[in-house]
Amino acid sequence: MKTTHNTLWAYGKSAAVTLAVVTGTVGLMAACSSIKPPPKEYSQVTLDAQIQVPAGNVVALETTATGILTYECKATTATTTGWVLVTPQADLLDRTGKLVVKYSGPPATWSHVDGSRVVGTQIALAPRVGETNIANQLSKGTPDAAPGILQNVTYIQRIKTKGGQDLSKACNQVDMGDKLTRPYQADYIFWKAA
Repeated sequence: MKTTHNTLWAYGKSAAVTLAVVTGTVGLMAACSSIKPPPKEYSQVTLDAQIQVPAGNVVALETTATGILTYECKATTATTTGWVLVTPQADLLDRTGKLVVKYSGPPATWSHVDGSRVVGTQIALAPRVGETNIANQLSKGTPDAAPGILQNVTYIQRIKTKGGQDLSKACNQVDMGDKLTRPYQADYIFWKAA
């Protein structure tokens, strides 16, 4: 009798544990299904027309960048001088906050942690409110052959810029060769053909 009682107790306990696991799993799955992906930080229709990506492309990767832009005092024409961008550097984080891309130049190059890369050629600028913010930008992508997220990128958008262009320091003949480094932030959106 004791053996039958122990067996029934074991089956009952096992059934209770199984029920708890199943109920917990169902509850967890229901909670996870109600979690929405992070909202997009921008809308294509709110951007200036000249930096909108042509139809037939879809977002491949959304990132937020923090970096520095280094300028050099150079001759801009035969009679004038000015601050000229010589090197950009930035770390790009995905929407979860993970470092995924390094940006450098020239030429403007984005290198993903998976080994894929894309070089961008600027095709349009749109002014950004605030005289110390660099312009929003649209670049045409030329990816290299390495497989990965950036392999087939067609366009790169730089939007929501902040900083990077406080060039109020004098740049005259006596300043030629001087360097100026400015921090900046921006969102870089990478696009692929649909």
